[in-house]
Amino acid sequence: MSQPVSGCSEPRTAASAAEVEALVRGIAFKTGPPRLLGVEVEWLVHELRQPRLPVTPERLDAVYDALRTVPLRSALTVEPGGQLELSSPPASSLTEVVRVVSADLDAVRAVLREDGLALVGLGHDPWQSPRRYLREPRYDAMESCLDRTGPAGRAMMCTSASVQVCVDAGYEEPGPLGHVRRWWLAHQLGAVLVAVFANSPLAGGRPTGWRSTRQSHWARIGTDRAGGPPLDADPRSAWARHVLDTPVMCVRRESGPWEVPEGLTFREWTRSPVPPTRDDLDYHLTTLFPPVRPRGHLELRMIDAQPGDDGWIVPLALTAALFDDAQAAETAYRAVKPLAERAQGAPAPHNPLWRDAARLGTTDPELREAAVGCFEAALDALPRLGAEPEVIAAVAGFLDRYPARGRCPADDLLDGVDGESLPHSRLRSDGESPGPHGKDIRT
Repeated sequence: MSQPVSGCSEPRTAASAAEVEALVRGIAFKTGPPRLLGVEVEWLVHELRQPRLPVTPERLDAVYDALRTVPLRSALTVEPGGQLELSSPPASSLTEVVRVVSADLDAVRAVLREDGLALVGLGHDPWQSPRRYLREPRYDAMESCLDRTGPAGRAMMCTSASVQVCVDAGYEEPGPLGHVRRWWLAHQLGAVLVAVFANSPLAGGRPTGWRSTRQSHWARIGTDRAGGPPLDADPRSAWARHVLDTPVMCVRRESGPWEVPEGLTFREWTRSPVPPTRDDLDYHLTTLFPPVRPRGHLELRMIDAQPGDDGWIVPLALTAALFDDAQAAETAYRAVKPLAERAQGAPAPHNPLWRDAARLGTTDPELREAAVGCFEAALDALPRLGAEPEVIAAVAGFLDRYPARGRCPADDLLDGVDGESLPHSRLRSDGESPGPHGKDIRT
């Protein structure tokens, strides 16, 4: 959601539906040997000493101004509610991603700490109600559009945070690392990732009935804006049709509020008297939020932000191993294949499998079994990928603490709820978040 806004002053060159489909098919899946990896880590920003107090816009303005002077290798952006996001540059190894993002996070935390603020790894803010920080035409239009489906859109914009893992699309040819298999695996494994890393069971200090409240918000936004295409077709064709048949979020204007049409699909727009341009298409693609978004590579968007300074490393390492090691990818495919029937043919996340994952986590026996199998496959693969011992130990520790026991991070929060409010058990007395495994796992 934090992509920079493109200008809209270039000469208009209209794009037909056929041209749009050809363009999308050409750019969505860049096939070849899986070589690159990336991660986008979003964080809630809380008061260091009194995390239940809202951070004022003036405080956020000051700290983000200060952060703009800090040299970082990752791209730093701000989400509509003031959440902070770091996006790593594409890297050739898991170790490189971990080192780059860890160093950048250290630098960011040092600046925030000077102003009495802290980064908090939770998929949904347990205390604050949605409140816009960014006042820009893009987010004004997004809010107006999403309000049509209810309050979930504002919660997603302003009170949620995630770990998004980016992997290459894969080979053109079939096989465990082929792009068709990886596209299918991302959607079925995605439900397991929702379940095992669910970390947002609270809103307003009380249980919501979901282990991943964040994922429940996404499911309420709608099958077009926040859904994926059917998996029973060629991925390129299915995604191109999805892009064309999803309503336009907004039509940008040089000045004044942007237009927010109701029910106008991009395909219909191409047939209008003033059809869209290639730039309009590029912008439209940034307004689609499926759980797996093809952007040349695959962007896996379903993982809640994780507890601890370094909790984000575990889902990154797990996903990298299951996608980029052929043996682990085949094992993961077999582990999640029995789950596919529970989706009942409906696209993610709007199907029973994904709803169960968000609500039940790994208390669901089938999701737990698949999760354990995937973690074991990843642990076997990580040494082959050159992962550092500390990272491998962190993945093993997470397996023992959570899926092996039918638990997820959300259960730790639920254990501490006294029925009235959320305790500070997930924060140390100095306000810093503890590592989920009791130690620093950065390389």
